Amino acid sequence: MERTAHTDRFAEMIGAANVLTNPDEQAPFLTEWRDLYQGVTPMVLRPGSTEEVSTVMAYAYKQGLKIVPQGGNTGLVGGQIPQETGDEIVLSLSRLNTVRSVDPAGFTITVEAGVILETLQNEADKVDRLFPLSLGAQGSCQIGGNISTNAGGTAVLAYGNTRDLVLGLEVVLPSGEIWNGLRTLRKDNTGYDLKQLFIGAEGTLGIITAASLKLFPKPKKLEAAFIGLPTPQDALKLFTMAKAQAGPVLTGFEIMPRVGLEFCLKHLEGARDPLEGVHPWYILMELSSGSEAFPIRDLMETILGQAFEDGLIEDAAFAQNLSQVHDFWHLRHGMSEVQKPEGGSIKHDVSVPVAAIPEFLDVAMAAVQDFVPGCRPVPFGHIGDGNIHFNVSQPVVADKDAYLAKWDEMNAIVHGIVADFGGSISAEHGIGRLKRTLLKDVKSDIEMDLMQRIKVALDPKGLLNPGRVL
Repeated sequence: MERTAHTDRFAEMIGAANVLTNPDEQAPFLTEWRDLYQGVTPMVLRPGSTEEVSTVMAYAYKQGLKIVPQGGNTGLVGGQIPQETGDEIVLSLSRLNTVRSVDPAGFTITVEAGVILETLQNEADKVDRLFPLSLGAQGSCQIGGNISTNAGGTAVLAYGNTRDLVLGLEVVLPSGEIWNGLRTLRKDNTGYDLKQLFIGAEGTLGIITAASLKLFPKPKKLEAAFIGLPTPQDALKLFTMAKAQAGPVLTGFEIMPRVGLEFCLKHLEGARDPLEGVHPWYILMELSSGSEAFPIRDLMETILGQAFEDGLIEDAAFAQNLSQVHDFWHLRHGMSEVQKPEGGSIKHDVSVPVAAIPEFLDVAMAAVQDFVPGCRPVPFGHIGDGNIHFNVSQPVVADKDAYLAKWDEMNAIVHGIVADFGGSISAEHGIGRLKRTLLKDVKSDIEMDLMQRIKVALDPKGLLNPGRVL
């Protein structure tokens, strides 16, 4: 790569201060959170507008330069990190951080790709609206990356995945052309729904630069309970009961094992055990309503009262105020970060049919403990939508590197069990680099062929996020 010539040209396009070649300045863009990938790049580009992204891409396309789009760098499958070969340029969307418009009456908001998720949530809150996407990384992840990976999170049960929240997109194609699809229509049946191509495509087909998104009524009443119970089977029965009685008012239902809670109590600032006794499993259940008149506290008490009578739960703590609701969710959102101080953790972001979760957990936990005696499974997540983060921490006295060397073998075991239950090897994190070689094992030949054809049609030179997904 003619680094100096290209650097000068990009500096003319977006300003020299936004072409990072210093290794110290590049460092935050080259390592992902799990430390699985350490990238190398000749430069990091930080365009400040859609037009600048377009100009950069048009030049890169003509020159045959590989481009890796990056948002908040919170992805967990390595899709946003450049290869170690040093021939991929990182294009950061962080400077595209304008909230373009808010329409409370139409329940929509239009923002640029670099807007941080928490900022977006706060902008909705200012007009008494809710943007429901909620993630542990919401203080640093960016909405463009959320859309590009079809992020899930803790609100999928009530509001759906990110895909379900998008009304329109603005996208820069690999050639530099700009597609302005920032429509806010709820109904538009005029041909192919092009935005769906780019949602979840992980930056391989185009660079999302802005999005029009759905807003929802802000809950006026919120109740949460932290529940101790014996088994995942009891948790499933509780979920079925709660869903039947609460319907759309049930907005959160998260499962956590005791070992995960212990990790939180040990490593998470401000964490405390909501219950006095020790329980094998925990559920965080949330009910919310847009009406002050809806008796959701009574409904919560009715559901849990019946669950006590049926022997499904052992104890429960009700949040007495909004601060305690946040404390409960603090435990759940901290579940990922607290595994890091416990040594190596082999991750699986999987989904199975909701009814199969208890049996899946029994089989998978036994299998990994047989494979690595003393390992500590920490399965947690969204029992209401079938997505379990089946993470496995190393044995207490194990060597971290030796344990992590078993990553592929343990993945094969867990993913094989997932397949037996008709599940998915990637529920919400995507494919990226980490699971690229696994995709062909879970997709049919025609599915792989169709995806390849779409990639070639939009990016015939294969320059945009190459080697990811496909």
